[in-house]
Amino acid sequence: MPLVIGVVGLGGLGEGLAKVLLANGAEVIGVDSDLDVLSRVHQRLSGPRLTLATELVDLKRADLVIEALPEEFETKATMLQRLVEQCAPGTVFLTTTPTLSVAKLAIASGAPDRVVGLRYSIPPPYGRHAGLTGTSMASPEALHLAREAVRLAGTEIVSLGGRSAEAATALLYACMNRTMNLADEGYATVEDLDTAVKLGCGLKFGPLHLLDLIGLDTVRIALEKLHEITGSDSYVPSPLLDRMVEEGRLGRKTGQGFHRYDDNGEILPPAHNRVTNGEPREIHRAGVVGAGLMGRGIAEILIVAGIPTTLLARTPEKAAEAQDKIWSSLTRGVQKGRMSEQDRQDVLARLTVSTGYGKLGDADIVIEAVAEDMTVKRAVLQGIDEATKPGAIIATTTSSLSVTDCANATSRPADVIGLHFFNPAPVMKLVEIVRTKHTADDVHATAHALVKWLRKTAVDCTDRVGFIVNHVLFPYLNDAIGMLARTDVTVEEIDTAIVTAFHHPMGPFTLLDTIGLDVSLAILETLSAASKTGEPAPAEELRRLVAAGHLGRKTGSGFRLVNKGK
Repeated sequence: MPLVIGVVGLGGLGEGLAKVLLANGAEVIGVDSDLDVLSRVHQRLSGPRLTLATELVDLKRADLVIEALPEEFETKATMLQRLVEQCAPGTVFLTTTPTLSVAKLAIASGAPDRVVGLRYSIPPPYGRHAGLTGTSMASPEALHLAREAVRLAGTEIVSLGGRSAEAATALLYACMNRTMNLADEGYATVEDLDTAVKLGCGLKFGPLHLLDLIGLDTVRIALEKLHEITGSDSYVPSPLLDRMVEEGRLGRKTGQGFHRYDDNGEILPPAHNRVTNGEPREIHRAGVVGAGLMGRGIAEILIVAGIPTTLLARTPEKAAEAQDKIWSSLTRGVQKGRMSEQDRQDVLARLTVSTGYGKLGDADIVIEAVAEDMTVKRAVLQGIDEATKPGAIIATTTSSLSVTDCANATSRPADVIGLHFFNPAPVMKLVEIVRTKHTADDVHATAHALVKWLRKTAVDCTDRVGFIVNHVLFPYLNDAIGMLARTDVTVEEIDTAIVTAFHHPMGPFTLLDTIGLDVSLAILETLSAASKTGEPAPAEELRRLVAAGHLGRKTGSGFRLVNKGK
């Protein structure tokens, strides 16, 4: 006989659990007091092993009941008490709390031997990991049945200790809140915000999509509690979140949140496609100024895309070194079967390396990729401006300086645009396109056409320090450092929880060490200087590590001991 599992509360988590339990052979009794919710779940889920009901008495047959109500102690405690009264003796109860005390809820239920905690950070079927929290009062039989139910949910039980999981949740919820505020300001579209953070940070979900999956009402309750505990403005729920919850746009479970969802709960394309005014200018040749990692990476993707490109370096030695490194990169492409030897030769034939601005005279677009120093960039941009023909576009790859200031360094601000590529440029798919109030429409259209030609993904944003990704990412990294001072959670615990619970490719401290602590500090200082409030003020621990020469992977030590250069 299949295990009979009740699910009380058919929001995002409850519906997701019901779906995966049914898929793995369980009989499911779903209970919710909202008829609209039951109707929606009936549309999405069906089959002879699913029963939907409004009354707890229908759970009499259940071997185990999962409570999946909002994260409020009184709500959960009251429901657990009612379940103990209504269900058959011996029924086991799983409470899906990410932050509340399981022991306290178990005692409040009146049957502490039969209550076990279940912690999901991302609801199924999207989240594949969960923590199972027993108590000293839980019986072996209850724990055994809880493990069997989690197995049927297609979930891997992992160690999500209370402190580390709470720290990870707090970090990610502040990050989501920050992204919502950008959406509320109209800084970028919801789709561009999600795409930028997802691709720029290598995530499985964009922050607003993740909000939809968890449920906007659930996140708002959690933010309010975090603000009450910490007093930090990072957790004051975005006004946009408040409005959306009040309007009933709670995410995937209601069919509409930051994104729209079809009857099966699948995300729908945006209602409006991106519109770029103006016709793109023709690009036959390109130039790149700056032969460092970013400059030669951009030159490589241009020539691979079929665009003859001149790469300028400061010295003949730097030019030759850049050419050799591009040659080596393309050779690895041949060795890995991504291109033929003839393709490699054809691609290299499109590359010219030089040291003089005079070589840029026939370029239709020139991309500046020199150091993040306005004095340096201004001189380079003026050199490009003087050397290039009328109508040539000048793009800057700045990640933290004003594109407007870059444009004003030239005699043609209408022809200047920001193209923020991410390192390593041949691998990373994202390009932030940053237009100023001066940028001509056809220049903007050309930027989009070029990014598409290069097989990258473009997002639009206006000119402000940090653009999208850095504005969201570096305060999150700074928050993680601050957590070390406020709590007793360790670097390893936070990194592990972020990777395990939220499917990030690496935790915040590993990422800081990878980026470089000196680079991270410089970006945070730039963000802080541009902010009216001075936030995010770089964490003192970061300053001290940089001052001591512990810069991360490149020096062999940072927040972790690492293998230098690996």
